[in-house]
Amino acid sequence: MSIGSEEAFLNQLSKRIAELRKARGFTQERLASEASLDRVAIANIETGKRRPTVTTVYRIAQALRIDVDKFFQGL
Repeated sequence: MSIGSEEAFLNQLSKRIAELRKARGFTQERLASEASLDRVAIANIETGKRRPTVTTVYRIAQALRIDVDKFFQGL
């Protein structure tokens, strides 16, 4: 995977997390609380300032009550 495609993938993942959060009617604060993360961490992930670890993606998926693979569909 090239750097350009890696950055594009991470940008798409960040957008997907924000879209799924909003679709569930969650604020960043609520998602952070449900995932045992800091609200600033969620904001930084959604804006691409922070790269989520696999564990963080798993925790976010659990908080949103969706399968992890849904984050990656179509990316």
